[in-house]
Amino acid sequence: MPERPDLETDFENRMVSPDTLPEDRDFSLRPKTMDQYIGQQKVKENLSVFMEAASQRGDCLDHVLLYGPPGLGKTTLAGIIANTLDVNLRVTSGPAIEKPGDLAALLTNLGDRDLLFIDEIHRLSRSVEEILYPAMEDYALDIIIGKGPSARSIRLDLPRFTLVGATTRAGQMTAPLRDRFGVVMRLELYSPEELTQIITQSARILEIPCDEEGAMELARRSRGTPRIANRLLKRVRDFAQVLGEGIITREIAATALQRLEVDELGLDTIDRRVLSTIIQNYAGGPVGLETLAAAVGEESVTLEDMCEPFLMQIGFLSKTPRGRVVTALAYRHLGLPPPGDIPEQMSLHTQE
Repeated sequence: MPERPDLETDFENRMVSPDTLPEDRDFSLRPKTMDQYIGQQKVKENLSVFMEAASQRGDCLDHVLLYGPPGLGKTTLAGIIANTLDVNLRVTSGPAIEKPGDLAALLTNLGDRDLLFIDEIHRLSRSVEEILYPAMEDYALDIIIGKGPSARSIRLDLPRFTLVGATTRAGQMTAPLRDRFGVVMRLELYSPEELTQIITQSARILEIPCDEEGAMELARRSRGTPRIANRLLKRVRDFAQVLGEGIITREIAATALQRLEVDELGLDTIDRRVLSTIIQNYAGGPVGLETLAAAVGEESVTLEDMCEPFLMQIGFLSKTPRGRVVTALAYRHLGLPPPGDIPEQMSLHTQE
């Protein structure tokens, strides 16, 4: 398959990307309380207990680590924690903290029981992490003054604070940093029923007429991710205004998403291109990640982060020691007869 020079742009702006796009920065859609936050029931219940206990003791909440795929509401949940505890929230990200001095400035400006939220915390540099360890454990900041033999260390006391870290790659965090979080929560993908509730709630906030069947049609194609669901809602609204009577129905949603090239399972043209490349060029696999990336003209890390997770979750792609293999389910979805040497159990096992 020839390389596509515009493929990088496709990845950056794809409709079903779980990463934040400019159009997603609509803060009115973010819930402010636990009651407004739909889904993640176990996480909500446990966090509510921890926050209530901390409030009764008059203490700050223990440090919290939220991890899971992008677009599931980790940043929103940090804001809800701050609102529930009635404390100030400071927001930053791992890549933005380049030097230990940047982190020191953030920590020294915190008030008592304030909440510091660090997104993509696995991308903190090692030197910044070393500053964070005593801050998390002892609420203290160790500063080195001077150089060489005359250098000396000064310890500054910090107010008691709560660090909330969010990451899409908990495995890339160093063990010393990960072990310093007292509360570790994993956010799971949403069910279509939960996404339907989120879409209905967002439609009400944005004053978009949307019936229940239209919301369910959007939910089924949102890849289990609220961020994608809200994005599709805004785009389908435009089709409902121009092609329909302003109401998002199942027919309007299906027509709009077909024109946006998002199929009934939430796959877009890039997902289908990856699957068809493996089928047409490599007889369904196995094929190595680097070889596949070269065939579709994209970096391997992009495929690994943006395409493969969802394709494996729905049972269309399988990882083997020899490389990636397309399952019988993917063949059927693309309208192709699966080869006889692909066992049916592979696709069923992957789907589970």
